[in-house]
Amino acid sequence: QVQLVESGGGLVQAGGSLRLSCAVSGRTSSSYVMGWFRQAPGKEREFLAAITWSGDSTTYATSVKGRFTISRDSPKNTLYLQMNSLKPEDTAVYYCAAQSGSWPYTRRDLYNYWGQGTQVTVSA
Repeated sequence: QVQLVESGGGLVQAGGSLRLSCAVSGRTSSSYVMGWFRQAPGKEREFLAAITWSGDSTTYATSVKGRFTISRDSPKNTLYLQMNSLKPEDTAVYYCAAQSGSWPYTRRDLYNYWGQGTQVTVSA
């Protein structure tokens, strides 16, 4: 069992930055894959980025590549999402998720564990 708790959301102006954190506890291994997703009102939950817990591979959605950076701090058991150049369309609830390493990492249904989400609101 893996527990995930997100933090770091809030209100930011367009063009600003935020860093989301996800505290990871429970049974994980170096083969685990950690992901960030978001869900805006009335829309499906969409993939943003993923990283292997070993840190040797990252994957990004086209919509955020170059603006968002996923990273992890293994000793601290923490996953991060650095978000720069934020736009109003980035407004959503952001979730971290974990899965045991099945490809493709972009598939939402392969993730077994989810956090409760943190709200990010970007004002124009």
